[in-house]
Amino acid sequence: MTSKNSHFVAPIDETPLLATDTLKTEQAPLSLWADAWRKLRRRPLFIISSLLILALIIIALFPGLLSTVPPNDDCQLGNSEAGPAPGHPFGFTFQGCDIYSRVVHGTQASLSVGLLSVICVVIIGVTIGAIAGYYGGWVDSVLARLGDIFFALPLVLGALVITQLPFFRDNKSVWTVVAIIALLTWPQMARIARGAVIEVRNADFVTAARALGVSRVGALLRHVLPNALAPIIVMATLNLGIFIVLEATLSFLGIGLPQSIMSWGNDIAGAQSSIRTRPEIMLFPAAALSITVLSFIMLGDAVRDALDPKSRQR
Repeated sequence: MTSKNSHFVAPIDETPLLATDTLKTEQAPLSLWADAWRKLRRRPLFIISSLLILALIIIALFPGLLSTVPPNDDCQLGNSEAGPAPGHPFGFTFQGCDIYSRVVHGTQASLSVGLLSVICVVIIGVTIGAIAGYYGGWVDSVLARLGDIFFALPLVLGALVITQLPFFRDNKSVWTVVAIIALLTWPQMARIARGAVIEVRNADFVTAARALGVSRVGALLRHVLPNALAPIIVMATLNLGIFIVLEATLSFLGIGLPQSIMSWGNDIAGAQSSIRTRPEIMLFPAAALSITVLSFIMLGDAVRDALDPKSRQR
């Protein structure tokens, strides 16, 4: 008879090893960004849009690689609305300018307005939204009401009013268009940044940082903002295409870039007189605009899906 504290151990020969536990060698990604990059590399949508955007950037920086014809210096009225010719695959505008050369050189202004506008909107919107979301209270209320004022302004109507001010009327350039776009569109970015900061500000790692003596500003800059960048990056990527369309819209209405600056919006506006006789004059800059906007929208969709926390859990 065995005692109460003794234990029976079966011989090893009588208990053969039938199965063993397997160890998963695949480890979780180190961070949100590592997981997002792994997903983006496997998505055809991201690859195609990135290649298109890279090609557009190269064209904007080095237009002479694709077009050796000066876009404005070679305009001859004798070629007005003429069809394609050797060295001029798209034909000529109403003023006798080469359409292909203008489309190529117009890439620079259109992309510049979109990129600079996004940078300004991110700086203004994220700064205001982060301060409002992190500090809350009356600071949040004041900044939120300020954003509502600008958010309530109709975009085109607001641009029409602003361009009539003496400074903007007498100094039309890429920077004035960027200033108008940034002034009227920052509230949306501020709302996105505010919501992201509110979601992160009460996290445990932020509380721990504050307990260790990190100042409120330091916690905001070093801990809150880096963990609230995902929706901001997605919105900035999508806004790139939207701002390029907005520049074309303002230029089409005559309140955007001056005619001396080549852009797709100016070319579309200039092709109105030829829409019945030569619709392809408007088609080519409009197609370039559509491809560019579609590329940025596809890139934004791919980045949004890669940074979505719900998709990371699947």
